Amino acid sequence: MLHALAGAATLGLRGPWARWSGRRAGVQAHVVDLRSDTVTRPGPAMRRAMAEAIVGDDDYGEDPTVRELQEKAAELLGVEQTLFVPTNTMANLISVMGHCRRRGSQLLLGQECHLQVYEQGGVAQLAGVLANPLPDLPHGTLDLAELQRVLARGHGSPYHPVCELVCLENTHCSSGGRVLPIDYLRQGTVLRLRWHMTAQVPHTQSWSPHQAPDSRPCDSSGGHTQEPPGDLSSLGLAPLTSACPAFQVHLLARTYGARIHLDGARLMNAAVALRVPPAHIVEHCDSVSFCFSKGLGAPGGALVGGPKDFIEEAWRFRKALGGGMRQSGVLAAAALVGLAGAEEALLQDHKNAQRFAKGLQELASPVCSVDPATVETNMVLVRVNGLAPTELCQRLQVVSADEVAQIGRAVHVLVFPWTEQSVRAVWHRDISTQDTDLALRKWALVLRQLES
Repeated sequence: MLHALAGAATLGLRGPWARWSGRRAGVQAHVVDLRSDTVTRPGPAMRRAMAEAIVGDDDYGEDPTVRELQEKAAELLGVEQTLFVPTNTMANLISVMGHCRRRGSQLLLGQECHLQVYEQGGVAQLAGVLANPLPDLPHGTLDLAELQRVLARGHGSPYHPVCELVCLENTHCSSGGRVLPIDYLRQGTVLRLRWHMTAQVPHTQSWSPHQAPDSRPCDSSGGHTQEPPGDLSSLGLAPLTSACPAFQVHLLARTYGARIHLDGARLMNAAVALRVPPAHIVEHCDSVSFCFSKGLGAPGGALVGGPKDFIEEAWRFRKALGGGMRQSGVLAAAALVGLAGAEEALLQDHKNAQRFAKGLQELASPVCSVDPATVETNMVLVRVNGLAPTELCQRLQVVSADEVAQIGRAVHVLVFPWTEQSVRAVWHRDISTQDTDLALRKWALVLRQLES
């Protein structure tokens, strides 16, 4: 799907000039590529670090640059250990395999989250795990009443798959880079502890959420003896509805013996937006994935983070999936450079996205509309009325005869046709404030042409 969208977004742009420059009647054209934050190219400092990286065989654990990255990332994320892998898709798959050890177990996740929509169904293809998509609410949160219903239905039932994992995504890509509210995670830990400390469950032992799944107390038939309440009244909480505080997702997961994995491909964007260290977000989850090839600008690489024993198993899954690399310190060096300047770069991306959203709103066009209040990080979803999003994308690429006179130069703007009624623009470290203003002027020109 993304390949088709990329083709639509770059229709008419071909050849080595497609990204940065083009010509119309001898006029040099500048390209503002807002399709994704994955299109960045390594800058001079990153290329120098890659060229000078001290490397070894990482499959033997002997690459010092990879070890440095893993140690720094573990401290940043507040986890015991991390493991360097080629992509965030692999990081998510490894995490699911680590938590869902029984073939046929169930993963709950949002119906529009990246793991569900854009990762080839790998959890089913390769891990034998059933992905059960639930409705997404604003900010990429889950419908709590539905979450409880599905968790309860599978608990102790011989007819339903056992739910072992709930996956969250922060930031939430399909929602336009929305950030999960911090209380969604933070307060859930308080409630979870309250359950373990106060709930009266006869004939059971308490189960620590840090124990492996197979170490939970079992009855003679091998089933888990801890029976969660049918509702949450025993915890002093009101019955769940979709309007209940979103942080209860963690209480629900723990109550029914499930774990939490955080797809943190753009976790640094969330941390910058919330003004908290990444560890404050990750501490409420059992595992996390973390990508370097998006807002951090590296050419590749991602991490799996979690407890030591979890990462030891993750190494085995990485090997089985073909993700073991040799002198991967070349990529790790790029990731270290990306991390070093992450906060400042991402903050500027967020400011530029806001600048664009406010500028587009001020145009007050009946064709395109945007709510700046929904622009929380580096993504802008623009609603399109009266024409297909693909047509708008094509018009933004075309250089008209009078364009130079009207906006100062010839400009190609690349954006994605995101849905049937919207396009998506994503800011990254290769897009400056000047690029943002050029994109806005080009957009205004196209809208005037459409409205005339």
